[in-house]
Amino acid sequence: MLDNEASSVWASKGQRPVRIANCSGARGDPGYQMLRQATLGDVDFITGDYLAEMNLAEHAESMAAGQHPGYDPYAWDGIQQSIDAIAVKRIKIIINGGALNPQGLAVECQKLVSSRGYDLKVAYVGGDNLLDEVRDSLTKTGTLPAHLDSSNPEIQTQAHTNDLLDTQTDYGALAGALIAGHLIECSAYVTGSNFSGFTEYDLETFVDLAFGIVEVDTGGSCVVTKHEGTKGLVNVDVVKCQFLYELQGDVYLNSDVKAYTQNISIEAAGKDRVRVSGVTGGPPPPTTKLAIFYRGGYESQLLVNATGYGTDKKWELFEKQMRFGLAQRGYTSDKFHYLEFQVSAPARLVRTIKILSNSDGNAGLGPRLPIRPAGDTNTVMAVPMVMGEFAMQHFSGFHLSLDRRTALPRPYLAFYPALYQQHSLKETVNILSSSCPGRGDGGQEFTATSSPIPAGHPPAFEPLEARRNYDTISPIDLSTLGPTTRMRLGDIALARSGDKGANINFGIFVRSAGQWDWFRSFMTRERIRALLGKDDDGYFIERVEFPKLWAVHFVIYGILGRGVSSSTKLDCLGKGFADYVRDKVVEVPVSVLEAGRL
Repeated sequence: MLDNEASSVWASKGQRPVRIANCSGARGDPGYQMLRQATLGDVDFITGDYLAEMNLAEHAESMAAGQHPGYDPYAWDGIQQSIDAIAVKRIKIIINGGALNPQGLAVECQKLVSSRGYDLKVAYVGGDNLLDEVRDSLTKTGTLPAHLDSSNPEIQTQAHTNDLLDTQTDYGALAGALIAGHLIECSAYVTGSNFSGFTEYDLETFVDLAFGIVEVDTGGSCVVTKHEGTKGLVNVDVVKCQFLYELQGDVYLNSDVKAYTQNISIEAAGKDRVRVSGVTGGPPPPTTKLAIFYRGGYESQLLVNATGYGTDKKWELFEKQMRFGLAQRGYTSDKFHYLEFQVSAPARLVRTIKILSNSDGNAGLGPRLPIRPAGDTNTVMAVPMVMGEFAMQHFSGFHLSLDRRTALPRPYLAFYPALYQQHSLKETVNILSSSCPGRGDGGQEFTATSSPIPAGHPPAFEPLEARRNYDTISPIDLSTLGPTTRMRLGDIALARSGDKGANINFGIFVRSAGQWDWFRSFMTRERIRALLGKDDDGYFIERVEFPKLWAVHFVIYGILGRGVSSSTKLDCLGKGFADYVRDKVVEVPVSVLEAGRL
């Protein structure tokens, strides 16, 4: 965090909405996005999210091998590019780019600040790395903390926001600020990226998108916008899509607050300006999310192609040959965590073998999960060897790429989401100074203060209520709506989907009040099962509604397996699920289509 002395900008605190810009939503967002947000217009804060389940684990592996500093290099690049503008405009930067080594990034920032002669404060948050505690628990008890889904919904742990408010119990304002952060946290997702309605616009609109900005008032309502003169668009449809992304349902959980979103309203407020209101809040839950990563074993993937006639029989023969060959070598299905034969592509032309293996073949999820790496790669390597053995016994028209790098076993890092009691956290704020051991480029000495400031805890916690899960109240009789026409669901509805660990969340909405009664009655949990067809494996499906958005939201539990890096799905992040469902052909009443044109 970079701060400066009070200025006329900060003297107006409480007299106008605060402008908060986002500069990153994932690893890889370049440093110049921070500079753009700092220089293309006025903002008070810049936030950046550089972390996800995938790269946290990868940071840990590389850091342990001495190949990575532990903090995100893109975050450091952004600060280096933006430091002059930050100092001149007195912008506060709050990012999680410190990753596994926030102190290391803070020290680099202090070196930079000192070398430029700026009077800026640099601080980092510590105390949330619980690796030693988890290791100790495993050693003594052989168990892990309870799994996240064992008690109630997932919790997104974000930076504490309550210090920006006059009281820690202003839950409505906190909840509104939380949702404002949710809207801008994913780079350009609120300005046109990942937007299912993009085909309706000039494609040049989506080249080199701006990142989002929110103007948050003291009550927690916000206006979503972007810098003037930049690419992209901020309209009601785009903001609805982003709101529906990676939700847990209609209660959004955080370490500081619960946000109740059943009555959220999203309305146009001018060109590239959308007002979001109606969010209420309550005390946070007593638990937060603890992310545990471990070496899961080895994985391999082979891609095989078939063309045209008889592809179903071709795949059936191929799988029989592979399973026979593996069994002959002693590699039966129980030697693999997963051995899957997946068919993809619209014409069912492509077969993918996805293999996840642990050498001892007995690791599984649960409170007594053994966390240890696979000792060898023989199990995984058996698959490409068998394919080579039967290569000249193939079905007609068999072909594949000569680039078989994905067939070689590679270690994968698995993710275990756990619950952790908030009152047990001992987070601290550590402010660096220029008078302690260590030297900066300008000759000043600095390090973290020797007296960390305890961050404390929220003043109250509230147990989680039962998750809401329901089909619509008072559905209309669809047969009374008259004749229907067949069309793709996406021709009448926009949507967005994403991953929540092992689960996919999926929000879908119509764009006219006249279509809402049909839509809420049509989009039931059983309808989702029917649309999934053969892809439904009996998953538990959760459903809620957002009436003011004309939206229905679903969570499909377990569809991504273990999730992220451990998922065997080609779409391991669930981003394509929305358009998969939108491409399904359904019967839509002609009267509903006409209502949408009014």
